Amino acid sequence: MITITFPDGREQEYAAGTTALEVAQSISEGLARNVLAAKVNGEVRDAQRPLTEDAELALLTWRDPEGQGTFWHSSAHLLAEALEALYPGVKLGIGPPIENGFYYDIDFGDHEISAHDFPKIEEKMKELAREKNEYERREVSKAEARSYYEEKGDPYKLELIDELEDGTITFYEQGQFTDLCRGPHIPHTGKIKAVKLMKLAGAYWRGDESRKQLTRIYGITFPKQKELKIYLERLEEAKKRDHRKLGAELDLFMFSEKVGAGLPIWLPKGNAIRERLMAFLRREQERRGYEMVTTPHIGHKLLYETSGHYEKYGSDSFQPIQTPREGEEFLLKPMNCPHHCEIYGHRPHSYRELPMKIAEFGTVYRYEQSGELHGLARVRGFTQDDAHIFCTTEQLKEEFLDVLDLTTLVLNKMGFADFTAQISLRDPDKPEKYIGSDENWDAAERAIIEATAEVKMKTTTVKGEAAFYGPKLDFMIRDAIGREWQLGTIQVDYNLPERFDLEYIGADNEAHRPVMIHRAPFGSMERFLSIFIEHTGGNFPLWLTPDQFGILTISDRFNDYAHEVQQELATADIRGFVDGRSEKVGRKIRDAEVAKTPVMLIIGEQEVEENTVSVRLRDRGDMGSMSVPDFIEAFQGWVAEEDATGQVKNEE
Repeated sequence: MITITFPDGREQEYAAGTTALEVAQSISEGLARNVLAAKVNGEVRDAQRPLTEDAELALLTWRDPEGQGTFWHSSAHLLAEALEALYPGVKLGIGPPIENGFYYDIDFGDHEISAHDFPKIEEKMKELAREKNEYERREVSKAEARSYYEEKGDPYKLELIDELEDGTITFYEQGQFTDLCRGPHIPHTGKIKAVKLMKLAGAYWRGDESRKQLTRIYGITFPKQKELKIYLERLEEAKKRDHRKLGAELDLFMFSEKVGAGLPIWLPKGNAIRERLMAFLRREQERRGYEMVTTPHIGHKLLYETSGHYEKYGSDSFQPIQTPREGEEFLLKPMNCPHHCEIYGHRPHSYRELPMKIAEFGTVYRYEQSGELHGLARVRGFTQDDAHIFCTTEQLKEEFLDVLDLTTLVLNKMGFADFTAQISLRDPDKPEKYIGSDENWDAAERAIIEATAEVKMKTTTVKGEAAFYGPKLDFMIRDAIGREWQLGTIQVDYNLPERFDLEYIGADNEAHRPVMIHRAPFGSMERFLSIFIEHTGGNFPLWLTPDQFGILTISDRFNDYAHEVQQELATADIRGFVDGRSEKVGRKIRDAEVAKTPVMLIIGEQEVEENTVSVRLRDRGDMGSMSVPDFIEAFQGWVAEEDATGQVKNEE
């Protein structure tokens, strides 16, 4: 007998060789029908594989990210099976699951394929799915694997096999299809009910531009047709909210080929939003004892060799800048933290000075591949709301809790109250990915876990997602249309202070090593705004929007009065514009609505005679006529009462 421990701590004995699927059946047939895979001692495996020893077991369904990943991995195999049936002789690359769905890289040879072929491929996938063929795992020797693919004539699989150790190779088979794969997979194809192929793209084999370009087919599948319908509707809504589209329509930012791909240029309206966000955070930081600093956009190569960034990220950075001095090399700044370590280390410190909190809206540069660039979300130059806290070990928990409070405040202010915190730990099986001692890592991980537990924060724990120098707490938010994003991070770091030999003199008059906390509530201004634009659909909160009002005149005869009103509102710190064009007021209203102007003040002859404005709100329509002082009072009330999504609350 073996003992199985469930996530709730409950233990149950089963016969050795029992599968996770049989365990599910022993609990309920309904659960068994929904099980897609199993997590055994932290490893995701086929639910059909026998359990041969005591284990911790979690049964994975569609509700679990690992369950969805397994489902989409199996769907990639189903796509490959359909393609081999429809296009004999195609050569297969790789077909992994991705965040939403899956893809498969295919060498179609002489076959031609386009998106017009998607319907017949989808039908073939559904036909094969209805056969309910089991995904069967089979261990093979390296020789057997090579023999199979040599006979099949598949050079891409042969290349992958050459890199595998004998005794670690597995095939997965469903129906008449076989693929080189480590798994895991769902029990059978019949669980795949809804299929949609999304797009075609070119992809160099193994990401190497010197290799052959394959055809990448992206798709997504679901266990129910209605879930696909909801997903496609959400996708359409996402297209309407695309920050690249809205950024152009609202004149927020631009890109220029002459400036360079991935290097955003902020236009006046977008920059106004950016500056107000930074001013908001700057005020909060000053209230909590942070001091602002400014560091150069470049640094000596030695700086990043000391920090370890060059070793870890050198290949992904812009290449070193050579100076006229022989052997002297500089790098565009990839991170702010090495500079901040130098600020701390430039003079001695006493324990009485700690914590030392320094903050910077620092622009950094990383070379993203051109195919990975995406509006503001993935760029080569971006500004981080970076801060670093240098403190004693005794102060660590209190300071971490204060950073948690600040980050929560920022997320709530911006309308992201629906969030979870992901505790990202090191991968215990890959110690080469990290720098620093096990003792320091243990202390840092413990600090994060204890602090989040103290404030009863909703968290998940993921191994292998830590930064190379320390564990971190990533904030996962859900936007207005249900998509999940990572926003903001807090990291505890014992390693950089050691690499930079940072010290303070303690109460015992001895030198001690400070602890370093990295934090960035927004993450980067560019990526945050890409998410925030889509979250709000461009309908920004009143406090943040570039133009809080637009004064629309019925005739240019009323423009002088309109400008007087604009000046009076400016003295009350309410910003906006006058539309005095010789256009009909209906056209002006439509243009203001397209520009997402939250408040429209319409001025005609009656308003001029009565010294009033006719008020129209973006989300509530006509509010009637008001004197300018009454409007100012009402507006200030709306700003105070608006919720964090930028919608003015309805009043009864």
